[in-house]
Amino acid sequence: MLKPVPPSVCDQYGQPLFGRYAGAPDQIAYDRLDAEYRRSWWWERTHRKHWHYVALASDELFCAMAIVDVGWTNTAFAYVFDRTAKRLIASYSRDGIPGLTARLSDHPAAGAFADFKFGRESMRYEQDEYGFKLRLIFPEWELEAGGESLHVVPGMTAIARPQGGTVHTTYKSSAMPCEAGVRVGERFWKLKMIASTDHSLGFLARETAWQWASAHSLSLGWNLQSGYLGEQENVLWLDGNLIPLGAVRFQFQAEQPEQAWLITSEDGLIDLVFQPEGVRAEDKNLIIAASRYQQPIGVFNGRVRAAKDKPWREVKNLVGVTENHFSRW
Repeated sequence: MLKPVPPSVCDQYGQPLFGRYAGAPDQIAYDRLDAEYRRSWWWERTHRKHWHYVALASDELFCAMAIVDVGWTNTAFAYVFDRTAKRLIASYSRDGIPGLTARLSDHPAAGAFADFKFGRESMRYEQDEYGFKLRLIFPEWELEAGGESLHVVPGMTAIARPQGGTVHTTYKSSAMPCEAGVRVGERFWKLKMIASTDHSLGFLARETAWQWASAHSLSLGWNLQSGYLGEQENVLWLDGNLIPLGAVRFQFQAEQPEQAWLITSEDGLIDLVFQPEGVRAEDKNLIIAASRYQQPIGVFNGRVRAAKDKPWREVKNLVGVTENHFSRW
């Protein structure tokens, strides 16, 4: 099992407290970082990457949003995926104005907020010790959600030295039940959904790539990643327990992400097949920066277990996402 998270990501001497922990730190702050992990002002300005991602899942819809500050600029996206029609019915993507359009707090849970405004378009997530609120307002669609953020099972914090970077911290929440209202054109849904969040902040390499998988119910969930953080953020939530996992292998077709993905862990605790229902993808090339992003939405089937000597738990049609992502930022 994982140790409780420390209140700060660095100790009194500025050394990062590398490891995986249960719970969220009060703050992700690097102002006292030891010289071993410091670089020039310009390097830190252009390599500091900060994002807040929220996903909402139900039988009818899957919705997601992210606000990203890459140091020298910022960007945001959001979408609504209709699981019955198996297609995106609303989508938003906008590059912002440096220092003006995006604001993110360095609190990953209680005290968290992420805000993006561009004209009549606005996105805001905020959370305190009791609950969270999410509101997205665009000319053609809107989403409003809220729920409790008190976790029976804690989220997971990973503090690690990323490939080509210096230090990075990520917090992944466990399942948060909520109610949401979604309007797309003249259609409206009022739903009970399962929310989850990803708050990440650190100094990453100029080129960063990863594969990722996330899914949650109230009794079962996981966060799986292969890439810039290695196995550091791989965890399983199972029946009230938070279980660390080893390295994870993703087998998929990058040119056909709508085909099945096979996901296994080297420690033998995860054996999953992900079947996409649809894909949100973006391919940006801004000369000085580039992003290739594929996020299939679909269902996981297979089995998981808490340890090699524990029985398998069947996974059946658990909704979630995978991701194949490359950024030059």
